Amino acid sequence: MKIAVAGTGYVGLSMATLLSQNNEVVALDIVPEKVDMINKRISPIKDKEIEEFFSNKELNLRATLDYKDAFDGAEYIIISTPTNYDDVQNYFDTSSVEDIIQKVKSMDIKTTMVVKSTIPVGFIENMKKKYNIDNIMFSPEFLREGQALYDNLYPSRIIVGEKSKRAERFAELLKQGAIKKDIIVKYMGSTEAEAVKLFANTYLALRVAYFNELDTYAELKGLDTKSIIEGVGLDPRIGTHYNNPSFGYGGYCLPKDTKQLLANFDDVPQNLIRAIVRANKTRKSHIVNMVMKRNPEIVGIYRLTMKAGSDNYRNSAIQGVIEKLKAENVNIIIYEPTLELKEFNGYKVIKDLNEFVKKSDVILANRIDEEIKGYKDKVYTRDLYSKD
Repeated sequence: MKIAVAGTGYVGLSMATLLSQNNEVVALDIVPEKVDMINKRISPIKDKEIEEFFSNKELNLRATLDYKDAFDGAEYIIISTPTNYDDVQNYFDTSSVEDIIQKVKSMDIKTTMVVKSTIPVGFIENMKKKYNIDNIMFSPEFLREGQALYDNLYPSRIIVGEKSKRAERFAELLKQGAIKKDIIVKYMGSTEAEAVKLFANTYLALRVAYFNELDTYAELKGLDTKSIIEGVGLDPRIGTHYNNPSFGYGGYCLPKDTKQLLANFDDVPQNLIRAIVRANKTRKSHIVNMVMKRNPEIVGIYRLTMKAGSDNYRNSAIQGVIEKLKAENVNIIIYEPTLELKEFNGYKVIKDLNEFVKKSDVILANRIDEEIKGYKDKVYTRDLYSKD
């Protein structure tokens, strides 16, 4: 069948790649360079499996800038355009998703829209009423940056926010493209599925915040963080996963999803959700305080990206730290080889590692890798395991 995918970020491109193994897939984007790269089988994002599939698999995939070309004849239109939480106006900006809905409605075609973008709780029901439509449902994604296709090939679960034949058929399409067998599939209401997404990501943010606060305590008390974390993690109810201290949670999903969930709790009693959002700000303030104790004139930022193997620095935790350092009136330089710019938000970008190290009094590294391990005397990090 023909399937359209609107938006070619981590979610959209991994979906398009997965489904184009067995179906005709047309990916829609508004950036000509990305469309051109996809058609030449060059991945516009850093993802090992996508790059391998582009090189080695026969994929029935093409990209276009023309939404009518993409949508016409498509049985499913997967919407994976970017959404974000607006801190100033205190609402989730879903305008890109609504734009696709309006385009589909204007074409008057028989299709089913499946929203994969992160959306507020109740969004699908609101769209059905607002546009007088019923051909739309929500299916949350649970993907890691840099491993998006891998997580589609080996999904932890598939959740579809509708109980219907078309929902079952969509789940079968995802299972058909996956390598993992015996995948758990859950069907539920759209609003419950939306809540699953936000609550799942907020739990992950909670876990990050918990181990970061454990690390803050250990650092200030002169204790061995690693020993404490490993002792705590031996309890099987807690486990040894997702426990590496950092400068805070960041990236595409966790910051906006926690804030959106907090906004959804506006008329519901809660303490925990607000505490998770506050804990992330507190952690960044602590990191800055520890750096400033070294009295640096120049602070070097080693990498803007969130994780090893990723080229994404959107809402990375280090950027929140940079903003707090700016208030301390220290000079900041950045080492980020994926950036072609000479400046980032007004800060000088240095491409040569040796020059960067020489100029920095303190090097701030959210994650350590081999090229910087030899400069431990200058590096400030809380990374214990050299992993995400």
